[in-house]
Amino acid sequence: MRDVAAPDNSIGSFRTGWASTLARATAATLLFELASGLAITFGPFHAAIEWGLLLHTAIGLIVLAPLVWYFVWHWRDYSGQAMSDVLLLGYVGLAALAVCGLSGLAVTWQGLLATRTTPWLRYLHLISTLLALVASVPHVVIAWFRRRSTEAARPAAGWLAWAVAGCTVGSCATAALTLGYSGIKYRNEFPPEYSFLYGKNRPFAPSLARTSTGGAFDARSLAGSSTCGSSGCHTEIYNEWKPSAHRYAAMDPIFQGIQNVMAKQNGAESTRYCGGCHDPISLFSGTKNIFVEKLTGLDGYNEGISCVACHSIQKTDIQGNANYTITQLGEYLWQWSGPHTAGALARDFLIRTWPAQHNRLSKRMYKKPEYCAACHKQFIDQEVNRVGWVQLQNQYDNWAASHWNKKGEARATVECRECHMPLVESTDPAAGDSTDYNRSPGDHKHRSHRFLAANNFVPGLLHLEGAAKHLELTERWLHGQIEIPEIRSKWAEGPVVRLRLEVPRTATPGQKVPVRVVLVSNKVGHDYPTGPLDMIQSWVELRVEDERGRKIFASGQRDERNFLVPGTFLFKAEPVDQYGNLIDRHNLWEMVGVRYRRSLFPGYSDTVEYNVLCPSGGPRAPERSGKDVREYSVRTMEPGTLRIAATLHYRKIDQFLLNYVMGEAAHLTSPVVDIASATAEVSVDGQR
Repeated sequence: MRDVAAPDNSIGSFRTGWASTLARATAATLLFELASGLAITFGPFHAAIEWGLLLHTAIGLIVLAPLVWYFVWHWRDYSGQAMSDVLLLGYVGLAALAVCGLSGLAVTWQGLLATRTTPWLRYLHLISTLLALVASVPHVVIAWFRRRSTEAARPAAGWLAWAVAGCTVGSCATAALTLGYSGIKYRNEFPPEYSFLYGKNRPFAPSLARTSTGGAFDARSLAGSSTCGSSGCHTEIYNEWKPSAHRYAAMDPIFQGIQNVMAKQNGAESTRYCGGCHDPISLFSGTKNIFVEKLTGLDGYNEGISCVACHSIQKTDIQGNANYTITQLGEYLWQWSGPHTAGALARDFLIRTWPAQHNRLSKRMYKKPEYCAACHKQFIDQEVNRVGWVQLQNQYDNWAASHWNKKGEARATVECRECHMPLVESTDPAAGDSTDYNRSPGDHKHRSHRFLAANNFVPGLLHLEGAAKHLELTERWLHGQIEIPEIRSKWAEGPVVRLRLEVPRTATPGQKVPVRVVLVSNKVGHDYPTGPLDMIQSWVELRVEDERGRKIFASGQRDERNFLVPGTFLFKAEPVDQYGNLIDRHNLWEMVGVRYRRSLFPGYSDTVEYNVLCPSGGPRAPERSGKDVREYSVRTMEPGTLRIAATLHYRKIDQFLLNYVMGEAAHLTSPVVDIASATAEVSVDGQR
């Protein structure tokens, strides 16, 4: 505004002065843009603020051209005046508004077409807004003050009224839109017949999982993982997650079968024990309850450990058994809209341009192995087995006590995520990290969400999307062939378990040949094998042949039904119930101890010894197999060579349990992976 009086009918007053319609419309627009912008910056996460952001953007785009036209003519009307404080403030405010408009355009473009907005652009938009405010207010006030006693100052009251009225209209429109739609109304209620078996203060017991409110969460608030991938933002991570164990944790047919048996024997409420880790969506929505036909709800079945279920965990404890606290974060408008819809477009725009709420799904706490311990450590106690406390799988304590954990030395320690979530090349918005010692914000990598481990069976059985590639990578993982460059200097090389044969150089017919198979845990961060050892099998197969390929000795083979032959050396656990009966159906709710357990601790070794009789001809001593006595005759062993081969095999599910859950008629067997192998030769002197 001019700091000197001018006739009311001057060109400047008519075009851009106080009485100008364009000036008043400009004031109304800028005041609403200022108010809504400050609300976005400093206001709470609320549907009204989201609507305000959408109106802020829409109005800014609509009036951008008229605003430019107004300020060009405003400058032309008053640029001929002598430099003064008012003019200088006007120039500063105009420059700040130009930066504000350009940065706003850039942020809008990124919000609509990119995968994220640049933080410094958002800050530039805010700072330029504040600078424009600081310059424009005194510019207007001083201009009015110096002309307050003239007729030319009277239209200023109308100019101010227009500004306030325009801002009020915009605010009322925001309120009306908010009342019309403010997002999904979640039903955070337990079903009316929900059974609080362990008291209302422990609604999810015997699981230790809990919600931040202590009550139920609507299943929809923890599901919707597809929206993370269909938005074009986390597509790479979403595709990694789809065939992962976290995704199929609830749909795993073995889990489903065991859960149904547990419910029949112990009641539906007992399955909550499993739900915290395998099926959190169903657990927290109250599905695992009496009189419920399907203990796993549809959302839980399809998503298992969903994106939100995992990233909403705010607190964990190393006690295990899903000892974590999960919260229900506020949702963006149209949070769960399907792809290629107007709602999805608006939701993605809101997340990208106002990411503060989305960023509450922090990834900082997930760096620590203690986060993994919440589920990767398990026990049962009296509430489950009616007897007392028993430790089950415990990957966390294995790791914590191993040589991989160098307390306080991040550069020497190998953590869970470094192995099971290795860095991969990425264009994902989550790429980059400034908090790791070996990373940078611009490294264009993210941590893989495949969570590669040892399940080479279920993804293929369920025909999950991307299963073929996932199974290929899993086999390479089990062979120790996955390289992780960022930890190469502190991780081991080679197979996950090393296998070595120790045999004598020569043998004499008729004598026993000692064969020692030495197994060393090489690059496993916890016990090998790990997990539920009552259902996992890893065993040694030894085969001795002569130089013509004729069998001399064999151990660790599978019969025609895929069962291991008696006498096989294997890593496994054999739990028992309180009566000493073997638990072989994964009915861990009856377990009170183990009668056999064998596994390899990280960095430790184990040895299997065999005594192989070098044949000398004539009848062999009788061998007993059950009630039958059989005699075997062997040829005379001439000078030659005994060829010895040892292989360490692995399969995720033993054949008995698989037949029990899926039915023997299904003709299913868990794929067998050769973890490591070795060969040796022994020279035979000749017949004794």
